[in-house]
Amino acid sequence: MDLVMKSRGTRITDHMRSAAARKLSRLERMEPRVTRLEVEILSERNPRLGGIKRVEGALETPRRTFRAKAQGDDVDSALDQLVEKLERQLRDHNTKRRTQLI
Repeated sequence: MDLVMKSRGTRITDHMRSAAARKLSRLERMEPRVTRLEVEILSERNPRLGGIKRVEGALETPRRTFRAKAQGDDVDSALDQLVEKLERQLRDHNTKRRTQLI
């Protein structure tokens, strides 16, 4: 799996990269055919939003791309939400595939 990280308005630190790799490795165990995982970290500059961090992710498999967005006070909490959303999509997709085969 290729992990591609991008950012807008902030720098990607080694801590962010290692945390993302650790948290997103669960997705690779759920779906071994993952070819690429793209994560974009955005820092909101709008004062009304209070400096929240948005994280957008796209998980690519040979036939399908799963996308999710999350936001939080810091990158770690937003990554946790992103992983949960992508996990749910993968679980629903695998369940749907199994029921169609029966």
